[in-house]
Amino acid sequence: MNFENSDQLPPTRPPAIRADSMERFSRVSKDFAEAIARNRPVELKGSGCPVLVEGKRDYSALREFGFSGEIEILNRGWDQSKIVAYLYESYGTRNTVDQGPSVILLMDWDRTGGRLQSRLRKRLNALDMKVDESLWHSLVKNMKPEGRTVESLHSHAGALNPMIRDHLFPLGNRTDI
Repeated sequence: MNFENSDQLPPTRPPAIRADSMERFSRVSKDFAEAIARNRPVELKGSGCPVLVEGKRDYSALREFGFSGEIEILNRGWDQSKIVAYLYESYGTRNTVDQGPSVILLMDWDRTGGRLQSRLRKRLNALDMKVDESLWHSLVKNMKPEGRTVESLHSHAGALNPMIRDHLFPLGNRTDI
């Protein structure tokens, strides 16, 4: 079929992963799976831990990776003090399900995102709120060559999603993420 003049998109296949990227993608997919499991609503046997991202495109990227719980957006027109107060009032200092950090903090890993990550961590910690930064640290360490923003991960979904599913459903009991 000729896709040039068609409303249909050409079929997509997962991109080939270079050998040097395979180990890094594997580590990131494991951390993604852990964050997805913590984010999952309690009714779906998760911890109901919200993720805080910078904007709407980051929100969309996380949905594409299978995050099904609360995703809070930083850039909603509120100042940081109001966001921090809202997170404290809404989610408390600890996750009530798994007693872990109450919020997953996931800013971009460029210079601005790193500053936001640090500033928000300090402000939340000042209220005795523990934050989960394990996915962010993994992305900083492993995904800099591929991009420095959450939304840039979208282009790697075809390669990462099967690896994430393997970590989420190790015995083959898979569903679409």
